[in-house]
Amino acid sequence: MKIRNYEIGDTEKIAKLFYDTVHEVNIRDYTTAQVNAWAPADTDIEIWMQSLSSKFTFVAEEGDTIAGFGELEVSGHIDRFYSHKDFQRQGVGRLILKQIESKAKDLGINKLFTEASITARPFFESQGFMVIRKQEVERRGQKFINFPMEKNI
Repeated sequence: MKIRNYEIGDTEKIAKLFYDTVHEVNIRDYTTAQVNAWAPADTDIEIWMQSLSSKFTFVAEEGDTIAGFGELEVSGHIDRFYSHKDFQRQGVGRLILKQIESKAKDLGINKLFTEASITARPFFESQGFMVIRKQEVERRGQKFINFPMEKNI
C-alpha cells in the first residue's frame, strides 16, 4: 500500500469512497436519516476538489483503488479521515495517520485534534487520541453525536 499526496484526478473516487463508507460502515452507529444528511447523494465534485486541495490531503492507494484518505489543516485539525468500506481494519488508517503526524511535525504542529464519529472513536483512541467530551452537532437538520479528541505529538 502506498501513501501519497492527493491529486485532482482523485476527487471523484474520494467522494465515492466517502459516500460508500458513511452509508455502509457508519450506518452501524447512525440512522439512515443521519447518514443521508452526512453524505448526501448529490455530491458537488468542484466543492470537494476545492476542499481537498486546500488542506494537506493524503491518499492510501492499493493498485488502482483508493483505500483511504485523510486531511490535515495547518491548525493541526484532522478534518475528513476515511478508510474504504472494503479496507476496514487493514491498517489503512494507521498508515495515513502516520503520514499526517509526520507532516504535522514538519510544520511545527505539536497537537492534533479531530471530531471523531462514534464509529471512528475506537480507532483514534487506539492511536493515542484522548476524548475531550461527547457533543451533539447538527448537519442538514440531523443531530449527531461525535467526540472532540486530541493527541500531543
